[in-house]
Order: sequence, then structure tokens, then C-alpha cells
Amino acid sequence: MDRKRLQNGILIAALVMVCQIPAFSAKKNEELIEMPKTYPAKYTAEYIQQIKPMYKSTGKEEIIYVALDMLKGTNGEFSRNAILGNNLSGRPVKIEFRDLGTINPDYASFDALGWKKNKQLFIFINPRHKDAPPGALAALLSHEALHQDEYNSLAEETYAWTMEASVWHEIAKLYPESNDELHPLVVRENTLNKLFERGGYSNKYIKKTVMSNEGYKNLPATSPGFEDL
Repeated sequence: MDRKRLQNGILIAALVMVCQIPAFSAKKNEELIEMPKTYPAKYTAEYIQQIKPMYKSTGKEEIIYVALDMLKGTNGEFSRNAILGNNLSGRPVKIEFRDLGTINPDYASFDALGWKKNKQLFIFINPRHKDAPPGALAALLSHEALHQDEYNSLAEETYAWTMEASVWHEIAKLYPESNDELHPLVVRENTLNKLFERGGYSNKYIKKTVMSNEGYKNLPATSPGFEDL
């Protein structure tokens, strides 16, 4: 009798161990998926898979999905909706990391570029920002999403730069892990934010910066949709 009980006990213990192995392995595999430190905590691998269907029409970059999602509830909500299709083309904007010098050597050092080909809108981002915090990319996208046609102007750039500064001001507070001061895109955003704050959260100093930008010297004062300077 004792021997039979002992055999049953060993069998039960073995079954318990077998049942525990898959759970342990699954947990171990899950822990191996480590997200970038600049991603807000809620952007786990599982959460990103949940939001992917909403943003996959813009391209294949996971970090762009995170950046667009971070625009929700900020001043960049308009830009987010524009990228998702609520724009002059009526189509989602395609977003890519691309060597801008291949489009025009003069664009090689640009951080990003809004582009229109036939009826399709694009936002091309300098590849050096592939590892930027998604919060900084969100601010950049809020700017580029405002360029929806082949026309541009000093008024449009002033509005776009002010939008970018405003969104970064919000994101840096909502998601402080985005403020990686060593990244060149964050340096850009913090420079803009200083102008924004110095102007009393207005376009006062951003406008002066746009007006003195050598790259904008041939732009007209206004463009369709941006008639006030």
C-alpha cells in the first residue's frame, strides 16, 4: 500500500511539473521582448500589435505607429487625423525613412520633407532619426502633416513650426522619457520649445526664425489655407 501511494505521489508530482513548463516558457519568451527605453511604458509589444491595424496604412515602421498614437489627445490630433486620411488627398499619408539627398542634394540635411506625387501625399524622414524617441517623431509629424499640397509659404511654415513646438511642449510633459537630449531630433524640438516659451506660447519668435531662414527666402508670404502671416 505504501509503495503504491509513493508511486502515485511521484506520478502526480511529474504531471504538475509538465503542466508548469509551458507557462514558464511563455513567460520567459515574453520577457525577452524588450521595448526601447524611449517608448512610454504602455507601448508594450502586445499593445503595439493592437494599434497596428489603425496605422498600417501609413507604412511599415513600428516606431511611426507609436509616434502617431502619442499624438492622441494633444494639439497634434489634427495632424494625426490628416495622416490617417483626413487631408486634401483623402488618402492616408505614406511615411518613410529616406535619404533625402536622393530627391535633391539640397535636401540632404533636412530632418523631414512633405511630398506630393500625383494624388498621394508622403512624409519622408531623414534616416538618422530612425532611433529617435517616438515622442520627438510625433512632434515632427505634426509639422509635416500640415503640408498637403504643392504650395508653401512663410505663413504655412510659421504655422507648422508653431504646431511642432506646441506638440513637443505637451509630449515632453506627458512622456518625459521622450526628452533624450543626446538625440539630434530632440535637440531640434527643445530649441523650438524655447522659442515657443520665450514668445509666451505664441509664434512670435518662431515667426522671426522662419522669416530669417535662408531656405525659405524664395517662399511667398501666404499660400492656400494659410492666408494670415
